[in-house]
Amino acid sequence: MSYINIKNYNKTIKKRPILIDINLDIEKGNIYGFLGRNGCGKTMLFRAICGLIKPSSGEVLIENKILNKDISFPQSLGVLIESPGFWSSYTGFENLKTLSLIKNTISNYEIEQTMSRVGLSPKDSRTYKKYSLGMKQRLGIAQAIMESPELIILDEPTNSLDEQSVELVRNILLEEKKRGATILIASHNKEDIEVLADYQFIMDNGKIINNFWREWFYWSLKYIIIYL
Repeated sequence: MSYINIKNYNKTIKKRPILIDINLDIEKGNIYGFLGRNGCGKTMLFRAICGLIKPSSGEVLIENKILNKDISFPQSLGVLIESPGFWSSYTGFENLKTLSLIKNTISNYEIEQTMSRVGLSPKDSRTYKKYSLGMKQRLGIAQAIMESPELIILDEPTNSLDEQSVELVRNILLEEKKRGATILIASHNKEDIEVLADYQFIMDNGKIINNFWREWFYWSLKYIIIYL
């Protein structure tokens, strides 16, 4: 049985197709990479899997339970979609501590360890509004992984990160996979997908394209023709 099964999923907003006939089986313990330009549907697909949008038709099943019907969202989920959002007047630790109280399953020690793991100091007295873009992104990744969720969904996880931080995040994701997590990442950076993903997909105009390398060639060629 698949961990996540997406069946004939379609989403239309204001008569505009956003996701078109998505069919996908996701097994536990793998990294799935989704490549595509901005606006191709990656973020909306992740919102669908998180239960943040409802389908116009079709369905998402999480361990054979229908999302938005049997369950409202995946039971064990860590997610970072689009830009991280935190309380601007709180420190990084205070933000994570406040979020951890929702489930109340981890201690201060685990929060501190997670912050150190992503290259942030839990003792840093600076508030979130004083963080650099890269620090904000790393704090967003920290909140997604701090409770050791079974499912981790990250939208453009290496955005705003320098080369050293990119390598750090990639290593963390490989460690999370080794722990047994199932990881979905979306990126417009081909290297992120090549390095990390066990299974690779391209999205274009709301559709999943399965033949990665053939479609990557045509997608790159189209980009060159249109934009150059």
